[in-house]
Amino acid sequence: MSDEGRLIAGRYRLTEQIGRGGMGTVWLAADEMLNRRVALKRLHEDSRFADDELPLMYERTRREAQSAARIAHPNVVVVHDVVEDDGLPCIVMEYVPSTTLGALLKSGGTVSPEEAARVGRGMVGALRAAHEAGVLHRDVKPGNVLLGEGGRVVLTDFGIATATGTSTLTRTGEIVGSIDFMAPERIQGDTPGPASDLWALGATLYQAVEGQPPFRRLTPVETAYSIVTAPLEPMKQAGPLEPLIAALLAKDPAERPSAEETELALRAVTEDTVPRAWTASVPLPTPGPATDGTGGTRRRTGTRKAAPVQERGGRGRRTVLWSAVAVILVAGGTAGGLYYVNSSGEDTQSAGSATSPTPTAYAPSPVPDGYHLVTEKALGVAFPVPDGWKLDKRKSDGVVYVDGTGLAGLTIGMVDPAGDPLAHFKEIEANTKVNYPGDKYRKLYLQRTTYRGQKAAVWEFTFTGRARDFHAIELGFGQEGGREYDIYVSAPEETWDTYRPVFDRVREGFRTTSTSTSTSTATSTPPS
Repeated sequence: MSDEGRLIAGRYRLTEQIGRGGMGTVWLAADEMLNRRVALKRLHEDSRFADDELPLMYERTRREAQSAARIAHPNVVVVHDVVEDDGLPCIVMEYVPSTTLGALLKSGGTVSPEEAARVGRGMVGALRAAHEAGVLHRDVKPGNVLLGEGGRVVLTDFGIATATGTSTLTRTGEIVGSIDFMAPERIQGDTPGPASDLWALGATLYQAVEGQPPFRRLTPVETAYSIVTAPLEPMKQAGPLEPLIAALLAKDPAERPSAEETELALRAVTEDTVPRAWTASVPLPTPGPATDGTGGTRRRTGTRKAAPVQERGGRGRRTVLWSAVAVILVAGGTAGGLYYVNSSGEDTQSAGSATSPTPTAYAPSPVPDGYHLVTEKALGVAFPVPDGWKLDKRKSDGVVYVDGTGLAGLTIGMVDPAGDPLAHFKEIEANTKVNYPGDKYRKLYLQRTTYRGQKAAVWEFTFTGRARDFHAIELGFGQEGGREYDIYVSAPEETWDTYRPVFDRVREGFRTTSTSTSTSTATSTPPS
């Protein structure tokens, strides 16, 4: 290459290009003054940026050095020097012989949950040190994780980091980073915090064990929309990491574990002991616990009664704030590109913006083996129920089915008219905390999502009944002014993994009776 052998700043001789990203090229270089190998990152001369934008790009690179230099930690690359070459800023860093986690995971590769946890411990150690120094990374992703000799894990590329007390280097509506690993609040235009870096850590761990980012879709716009609205798909290979990853990927930053809690959970996985705070299976929805933990005694006042919880007051209808991902322009691909996002808190649109998705016809999944379809005419729905489960209770606004033990239950509830499912669940949770005080109730997550194009919320938690611990999950969804439906499953904690698929099968096969294939199918009975 033409630059090979060139001397930078009279001291650093370029020997080999070892990396290239959205903003710069990384070279292996020889420090001829101290006789050592270093890595030198040189900013691109990029025609994509106008002349008045180049100073901004250069200042970002300088900030990378300043930010990284503030962090003294073995999991953060050491910055030695900042120099200029033909007017372009260059950062001289510690050379770490390594590959990247991104290269390791290329083309759908994965690592074991235990190895992912080990790498994650190095990453969260670096983030804890950065956050304590007042620095946000803002571009945590597999490509910025170096896997060095002797098992060393190094977080690098603080090129878009921001330090406390310094002005932001993005214009209004501009988001810098890699879309697959960008937290929902950043896409919505909110000010990022440490929890945003932790969301990116969760997305990195998800790809490490599952082989792809958690919300990747065909286009950046679809990916951004999914990050903000879509529920997390159940993981298949995460093993003991599953509940931690799900918690890190909560839509609400306040619902995510802290860096310290994350580090403790990762340490527990690498030591083959999972702390009780994370002994949950990943999932999706849920109303409150029953008085005895079964699925059938959950009570609510007002327009809805079905699911475990004491009486609560009526629910007001509130305006749901939907972030509309209006337009995303990608400069230079997904790695380190610039994403321009026009988002708002209300259901408004601006010229040139994309409209929010609208509900469309959705075909429910076929009834799986081991289940039968039942119809509840009063509710106007049909849904699959496991063979052997029996009707326990039926009311005008809900129905309960239980298994042979009477300890696991499925509740289908209805609220008419519908309001905001998330506000609804938060009201139920408030009563749950009263009825299950202290550590008897533990929220795993409670967040907004969408279900078949409808506004929805999902809630997963554990609670302690009279004789045992229980696990529950609930999905609430519906159109404003129409009906809200809730799908709730609860079972003993020790057998949760066995019953968790019931929720998925019911969710996937749920339908209104108007979409049922036939009366005979909808009213079929379980085999004798």
